[in-house]
Amino acid sequence: MFAVIKTGGKQYKVAKDSIVTIEKLVAEAGDTVEFGEVLMIGGETVTIGAPTVAGAVVKAEVLEQTRGEKVISFKKRRRKHSSQRRRGHRQHLTVVKVTDIVAK
Repeated sequence: MFAVIKTGGKQYKVAKDSIVTIEKLVAEAGDTVEFGEVLMIGGETVTIGAPTVAGAVVKAEVLEQTRGEKVISFKKRRRKHSSQRRRGHRQHLTVVKVTDIVAK
């Protein structure tokens, strides 16, 4: 059984006991979170929501709060030495383990 959930403006396909890295959630390691925006539940029968599946919940346990790889943004224009710019960014992420998929 799998589900498609929406969190942080993105969609993720998850299954039971899968480990997923998502956008940062306000939770500590060891906490349990629930995702109520379930767009689809699949398995033997497929249930597609309009826009979400009513009564469906995905429960997950927060494993850790981490940061992603550094992304370098470099901009350079010709002939001017002062127009080079280098910036870095590391996104805050949350690693969760899906414990249960509950369909109504």
